[in-house]
Amino acid sequence: MSRSSVRWWALGLIALAQFIVIMDTSIIGVALPRMREDLGFSPGNLSWVFNAYVVAFGGLLLLGGRLSDLFGARRIFATGWVILLAGSAAAGLAGTVEVELAARAVQGAGAALIAPSALTLLMMLFGGKPAELTKALALYGAAAPAGGTAGVFLGGVITEYASWPWVFYLNIPIALLALIATPTLMPAGGNRHGSLDVAGALTVTAGLGAAVYGIVRAPEVGWTSAQTWATLAGAAILLAAFLTIQAKRREPLMRLSILANRNLSAANVAQLLLGAAWIPMWFYLNLYLQQGLGYSAFPSGAALLPMTVLIMIGMIVAAPRVIARFGPKATLVTGLAVLAAGLGWLALIRPTGSYLVDVLPASLVAALGMALAFIPSLGTALSSARPEEGGLASGIVNTSYQVGSALGLAAMTALAAAHGADELGNPAALTDGYSAALLGAAGIAGVAAVLAAITLTGRDTATTAPQMDTTPASR
Repeated sequence: MSRSSVRWWALGLIALAQFIVIMDTSIIGVALPRMREDLGFSPGNLSWVFNAYVVAFGGLLLLGGRLSDLFGARRIFATGWVILLAGSAAAGLAGTVEVELAARAVQGAGAALIAPSALTLLMMLFGGKPAELTKALALYGAAAPAGGTAGVFLGGVITEYASWPWVFYLNIPIALLALIATPTLMPAGGNRHGSLDVAGALTVTAGLGAAVYGIVRAPEVGWTSAQTWATLAGAAILLAAFLTIQAKRREPLMRLSILANRNLSAANVAQLLLGAAWIPMWFYLNLYLQQGLGYSAFPSGAALLPMTVLIMIGMIVAAPRVIARFGPKATLVTGLAVLAAGLGWLALIRPTGSYLVDVLPASLVAALGMALAFIPSLGTALSSARPEEGGLASGIVNTSYQVGSALGLAAMTALAAAHGADELGNPAALTDGYSAALLGAAGIAGVAAVLAAITLTGRDTATTAPQMDTTPASR
């Protein structure tokens, strides 16, 4: 096998990693009612089958990125798969609520090692060739919506024709395949001199975990409750302690001066706001299809397929060409503006609407915007970092998107509830609530477009990708 073909096979494995990490957030949706019956979940704690994964994932991403820099991306990538495999097996075998939630947190920890190391490996393989890097990022980005949609379908099929534990067991053969292929396909990348900032790792992990926990818990207990404020205040204190530690340490977990890089900071803000706009759209569009238009799970998933296909085509075919022609800044700003327009159009949904009129055209506009915005923001965030901090940059950009997703969904959930989304059995009120959330998401995307236009420089970051080791591992 030629060196060039090895790199593209390696990219396939990296895209598979992204596919699985995202699929694991959506595959459980249809299985939740069966899990509630078998394990005795209450309505209040059932959502934590999802949240336990998100809290662990979001809280450990920065640590995963730093470990990738210190101990080698390939080693941390493989370690993440081992942890994900163990968590998946435990989640499938769980017989109690406590074991299930703990296993989901272990899955999230594995994903937090896989995600930043996968992006670091992608930069190592393709960072030296800007044209190939854009294509590689496009394929990597397209794996996310594919994983989200596949999770909905596979979760339904597995739950209907097998049993809910198989939504977790599905990860096991994939993880074994990844572990077998990693030594052959991935560049080794030696260890770097340096020490692990344990105090920084503990404070940032606990701080991010508490922040995500407080955000996703707030819609249940109330944004003004003492629990919400105490949790978020604790998160703020821990994150302030983290910043203090980073400023004083000779070898910090995160070099604070990395945030002085204007394009890197701007691209991460764009990723945060992109997640804050996109995830609520996906969530409330699903609810509108099922509770507004009366679709069951399978037709609802099928209704999202055109949007998913357009995102994948847009990321793989359109985005690289638009970036090459107009540059990443113009592409990102345009994409965010198109996304805002699509979300605003979706906010016009009606209680007596139809899929072809109220959903399909607007969702395709939003999908095109997402396809144009995601690749340049991700590429700018990664290519603006120093080569030896590729793992850290990967951890930061993943953290930005995940925290943005959690914050956006929690905020739009509160907005939707204030406009009637909690009035089950009242289609008009439900639609008003969903419309408010979609309009709020449109506002977030619009703000992101303005900020990107103001803060990003015109420099074509895609042509300044860091020169990194592109030598595949010996076979």
